[in-house]
Amino acid sequence: MPVVGATKWCVFRPTDPTRAVVEAAVRERIKRMRSQSVDLLQVRVIPGSSPPIKNDWSPMSRYQFHWQDYSDKGYLTALQILQDLQQEGLVSAVGLCNFDAIRTDEICTQLGPGFIVSNQVQFSLIDTRPLDGMADVCERHNVKLLTYGTLCGGFLADKWLGQPEPDLYAGDLTPSQRKYLDMILKAWGNWALFQSLLTVLRDVGDRHGGASIANVATRWVLDHPFVGAVIIGVRLGVSEHPDDNQRVHDFKLTEEDRNAIETVLAESDGRHMISTIGDCGAEYR
Repeated sequence: MPVVGATKWCVFRPTDPTRAVVEAAVRERIKRMRSQSVDLLQVRVIPGSSPPIKNDWSPMSRYQFHWQDYSDKGYLTALQILQDLQQEGLVSAVGLCNFDAIRTDEICTQLGPGFIVSNQVQFSLIDTRPLDGMADVCERHNVKLLTYGTLCGGFLADKWLGQPEPDLYAGDLTPSQRKYLDMILKAWGNWALFQSLLTVLRDVGDRHGGASIANVATRWVLDHPFVGAVIIGVRLGVSEHPDDNQRVHDFKLTEEDRNAIETVLAESDGRHMISTIGDCGAEYR
């Protein structure tokens, strides 16, 4: 398997995206990576991320871009310059990070087909916002999603099946786990319903040779055609499951599996999160 050099460029403060500014950002990352060009430039770093589990999706060299303030249309200028740098060989491909459906559609329409290859956003059984608009944009412009939060900080896992509701502010929870637990309890549903979901995922896994809850949750995301890959978070030396993660390729969900999962999801407020939280990436703006 080829090695992919992935990095990001985050623009959080007002920035005049001149050619010099944009090229300097790219060359800085080339220098840090000790490379001749950027394979994948991503904008917002998700700490502790492992190599993605991929669908059949080919672009291996990409630069991913995030812009904080939508009212500043400088993101279009910056991306046009990145398009020039791509043609000059400094960047192999360009993707977005936490852009919503409206801006993703705008960018792809203005810059033409084939330039933007991906958008990195949150997508899971709990957070299904990409199904509301983003999926249609991806199909229209042949963009694939790189999804994070697929396992909700590790809560979509066998270790939480049958466990009592954890204290949101317990010392043994990571900041990432607090974020996802807060979403489960306040935006999606409650702990009892979450336990029902875990129980169904365990039953589905048992029907597929003992696949883990994490495998089933990941397979559900990967089975959406607009998903190019999922990014499974790890903490080196603390929480690593490379062998288990590979099992996601060993099975496919059946209609019975999907219906059982949907029965639980229909009882949640997950389909309303597009209104209560906002579109993809809104929670970071």
